[in-house]
Amino acid sequence: MQGSKAEALAGLARDTRRPGFRFDYSGHGASGGEFTGGTISAWLGQSLHLFTRKAPGRRIVVGSSMGGWLALLLYRELRIRNPRAADRIAGLVLIAPAADMTADLMWDMFTDQARMDILSAGMWQRPSLYGEPYVITRRLIDDGRKHLMLKDGLDVACPVRILQGDADPDVPAAHAVKVFGALRGADVTLSLIKGGDHRLSTPGNLTLLRETVLRLAERADGITI
Repeated sequence: MQGSKAEALAGLARDTRRPGFRFDYSGHGASGGEFTGGTISAWLGQSLHLFTRKAPGRRIVVGSSMGGWLALLLYRELRIRNPRAADRIAGLVLIAPAADMTADLMWDMFTDQARMDILSAGMWQRPSLYGEPYVITRRLIDDGRKHLMLKDGLDVACPVRILQGDADPDVPAAHAVKVFGALRGADVTLSLIKGGDHRLSTPGNLTLLRETVLRLAERADGITI
């Protein structure tokens, strides 16, 4: 919740006098729990609960990296289970969306040794460019298979904006193109940012994010620009 992108959007909400709601999944940021105990199912359940109980009214849903996958899963689950709540989503903004990451960006990319460690020990420490290694558990990989979506694709009735850096070492631009191709809708765009990394947190990147979210919010208000 205290990352630069989340702070930028909180500032946008204050500046434009709109409601804003942000949260950390369990095992992330300010939330309790351990990352190693988490699964896509658990984090999706938290997203569903918070969206339906704590975020009333029309909303622009923003997710970065794994959060981009969860934003899409949230939309898909609401369409199935609670269409009226799904209709409250006035737009999706996906930043380097890591849809199907447990398969496409993890298991399929891991070395044989990493896979053996996961299968035998139940976990593997994946090196990170941003600090301590990520502990990838077999539970996360196995659970992720329940939520794969790129093969079947997804029908989206709301606008979708994908922001992707072309120098992202974690979610390659080719993966964002794959996500773009899997979304079936009348208003889906992919913006490729020259030199952009995975975090997309430079002042220029944050300005683009704010402008993208604001345009969708103004459309939801009925204001044209």
